[in-house]
Amino acid sequence: MDTSTLFLPIFNTVFPLASIVLVAFLYARVRPTDMAVANRLNISVFCPALIFSVMASKEFHIAQYTDLILAAAVVVLGSGLLVWPLCKVLKISPKTLVPPMMFNNSGNLGIPLIVLAFGDAALPVAVVLFLTENLLHFTVGMYLLNPKSNLFNVLKMPMIIATVLGLVWSLQGWTVVPAVKVSVDMLGQIAIPLMLFALGVRMTSVDFSQWRLGVISGILCPLSGLIVAAIWYYTVGMSAENFAYLMIFACLPPAVLNYMVAELYQQEPQKVASIVLIGNLMSLAVIPCVLFYIL
Repeated sequence: MDTSTLFLPIFNTVFPLASIVLVAFLYARVRPTDMAVANRLNISVFCPALIFSVMASKEFHIAQYTDLILAAAVVVLGSGLLVWPLCKVLKISPKTLVPPMMFNNSGNLGIPLIVLAFGDAALPVAVVLFLTENLLHFTVGMYLLNPKSNLFNVLKMPMIIATVLGLVWSLQGWTVVPAVKVSVDMLGQIAIPLMLFALGVRMTSVDFSQWRLGVISGILCPLSGLIVAAIWYYTVGMSAENFAYLMIFACLPPAVLNYMVAELYQQEPQKVASIVLIGNLMSLAVIPCVLFYIL
């Protein structure tokens, strides 16, 4: 097979993501940028709009994704179970290491990556995987850090409200008024590039003082996910197409949200920051390898 034919799809998938992150990184280095308001808008407005836009469309049927949802949940939880025993070896608190190994960057990186790799038709898959990881993060993840967390607060989150509304819309077979649909779609289209830009800005705060932990975690995170995904595929089984989606999901680096939650609960946030940001840098090497395997 011609080398250009082999590597072109990988380049076309990774380059747009890396270039937006790089532009954001360079801009923030020259002109320090506070993304707090933009991130809040993304979580409260743009991501919910994207979720509702996808789930309320005529083409979306939740029953098509139940196998993938279950597999993704197993990857998230299974990754934590695999890594937990290693905390003693690495002499680090499970509350510091385990959540970033479980909860991956399925939003900032996962959604655009899957869409670029498999086309616009894969957007519902990317959103479903993101919702699965996000729901587990705000329930299991919060409980891991603070068993006294009020899990009912999850129901008040805009993304969860949008998910419920979109699910009801889909199950009822309702259609959105064209003028409203265009507005919601346009708001949702802001979410993906803004996620990537925010990731690039966050990269400017990489703390290399904990680089050893960051590098170890950058290997453990995709490795644990891919091991669980492979075990699931060869024992339970799933379609080759869904396995390809699951492989992309499993190899993603830790979510930036892990750092924000660690900071909220004062669970060694500097270590978590290194784990998250160095893990995302290392994903630039890991993701092309996985794409090479599945494309």
